[in-house]
Amino acid sequence: MGNFVLSSLTGRGPFRHTISLPRRRDRLHVMPTSTGYEIATGPSYDWDGRKRGNTPFSILQHTIAGSGRLQFERQRYTIGPGETMLVTIPHTHRYWVEHGASWTFFWIAMSGQEALRLCRAILASTGPVFRLRPETIEELARICLDLTDTALEAGRASGRSYNAIMALHDDLMARQEVGPNGSRHVAVQRVAAHIRLHLDQPLEIQTLADMAGMSRAHFSRTFAHVEGLSPSEFVMRERMQRAARLLVNGQLSVKAIASACGFAEPNYFAKVFRRTFAISPSEFRTTGMYSVRTGAP
Repeated sequence: MGNFVLSSLTGRGPFRHTISLPRRRDRLHVMPTSTGYEIATGPSYDWDGRKRGNTPFSILQHTIAGSGRLQFERQRYTIGPGETMLVTIPHTHRYWVEHGASWTFFWIAMSGQEALRLCRAILASTGPVFRLRPETIEELARICLDLTDTALEAGRASGRSYNAIMALHDDLMARQEVGPNGSRHVAVQRVAAHIRLHLDQPLEIQTLADMAGMSRAHFSRTFAHVEGLSPSEFVMRERMQRAARLLVNGQLSVKAIASACGFAEPNYFAKVFRRTFAISPSEFRTTGMYSVRTGAP
């Protein structure tokens, strides 16, 4: 399949288009805010996700040529031709062009609750940099061009930006939800790995289902079939096992351990811990019960 739409987009030359639409009483959950095609050069192109205001929005940016740099939380990326970047604002990230380099790309910026929900689910599953299928890139380029139509009404603009997110979602999530034997075990295993790495953070079932590319009900059934526990039971088990390990290690306070295991209130953490192990966190630390109850070293 040729990249005819992408060629048409780049053939227009660099452009920036701000999308200003009338405010509606029925607040649309996905709305485009800007789009464009740009050739950025040198250190003058430098964006900090913590310094772009408090209004939430997301940016989808596809690299055509050159390269950009991204510092996303604690990781650094070089984003080259054919790679796509996704970030949300506000967030701890920075992206820029190195001195003497150039970065050619097109982008679509969107606001709205549904846009942010889906973008955050994609980020949690894939990270901020990925490669898309050629047909997905063509669709995104087509939407970028469509959004420059000054006659575009709010409903159609919302629909086109929603199509952009869903094209991204379908491309990335479809690769993860089906295992080699046609099952969805791979998607569940990826979610389980995400849970273990983010026990200190909120782990909403809907967000986990979005990561797996399933409805909430189907995800819960599939997860329970694969892991033998419901998603919420699995999260709690993993949190309690982390708490037990940290208590035996003895380097953190009970309050710090509660926070590291996703509990904002130490008293609630102690209550859940006692319900799980029939002993308080402090007593557990003193008696070293973890190795007895779980067989862990």
